[in-house]
Amino acid sequence: MAASLIRLHFHDCFVQGCDASILLDNSPSITSEKFVTQNNNSVRGFEVIDEAKSAVENVCPGVVSCADILAVAARDASEYVGGPSWTVKLGRKDSTTASASLASRDLPRFADGLQRLIDLFESKGLSERDMVALSGSHTIGQAQCVTFRDRIYSNGSDIDAGFASTRRRNCPATFPNGNGNLAPLDLVTPNSFDNNYFRNLLQKKGLLQSDQVLFSGGSTDSIVNDYSRNPSTFRSDFASAMIKMGDIEPLTGSAGIIRKICSRVN
Repeated sequence: MAASLIRLHFHDCFVQGCDASILLDNSPSITSEKFVTQNNNSVRGFEVIDEAKSAVENVCPGVVSCADILAVAARDASEYVGGPSWTVKLGRKDSTTASASLASRDLPRFADGLQRLIDLFESKGLSERDMVALSGSHTIGQAQCVTFRDRIYSNGSDIDAGFASTRRRNCPATFPNGNGNLAPLDLVTPNSFDNNYFRNLLQKKGLLQSDQVLFSGGSTDSIVNDYSRNPSTFRSDFASAMIKMGDIEPLTGSAGIIRKICSRVN
């Protein structure tokens, strides 16, 4: 679940800030963020957060927010698979609202170009370097065939032919056949947090279009090069970027609440 828990925190923070809005289910007053294109059938880990929340509520009820649990779970997930650790700032409150429209607008998509990604991250106070470091979380986890089909069948100049051929074996060309079939984002060490993701990009072996655009003749090429050669730089930059991301528009003080159950407002 490591990749999913890191992604859950990311998909929370990019919508209304780090306020656990992604955890809210549909209700008469709430349109859940879980069903927008970027989340539907792909974000997961909700039950892990619910279990953690339940355990914490048993010890100290009404004290620890779901938003903080998301932030801590992302850190622990990274450390668990050999990634960096960092000190998580605590004290976020939970939202009483969700926004499917903001989720649809503000979350990156697998076919996004470089400038679109830069603009999205910049709008959240994150630099190009932060963006490339955070993209490095794709050193673990998997993607569904529907997200990379166009890329592996494009015969484009930005994809290694052998890599494309390998990926086609489990991803039929005809939509919607095999849409949900999974492939590792990093074919080399799919379960280890390392810098192979960046080495793959140098060889035109990024699985998603939004991965490969980071090394495609643009302004982020030098950062990818740096991380491919210096795993320790990547690790420290990733930790710093996760702290920055966890700082996006938190609800504190009298703003927000501490939800008793993460999927609904008290």
